[in-house]
Amino acid sequence: MKMPGNMQAMMQQAQKMQQKMQEEIAQIRVDASAGGGMVSVSMDGHKNVTGVKIDPEVGGDVEMLQDLVMAACNEAAKKVDEESQRITASLLGGLGLPPGLM
Repeated sequence: MKMPGNMQAMMQQAQKMQQKMQEEIAQIRVDASAGGGMVSVSMDGHKNVTGVKIDPEVGGDVEMLQDLVMAACNEAAKKVDEESQRITASLLGGLGLPPGLM
C-alpha cells in the first residue's frame, strides 16, 4: 500500500526522531547512592548496572548491604526513567501533540 507523499515524509521523520531518541537514551549515565554514600551504583540508559562501590564498613552486615544495594539500584533506575522522559519530552515537544500523548 502506497501512502501519500506527505504521510510518507511524516513517517520518515518519526523514524528519524525515534532513532535519535534511542541514541540519546543509550548515552544516559546516572549515579545513585544509599546509606549516606555507603553504597553507590552507576547505571546506563538501558538500566544496566555499570558499576558498584561499597564502603568496606558495611561488609560485615550482609542484610544491610543487600538493602543498600537494592535501594541504590532502585534510585538509579528512577533517575534513568526521569532522564529518558526528559529526552522524550524535549524531542516530541515541538510536534504540537495534544496533552497526554507523550
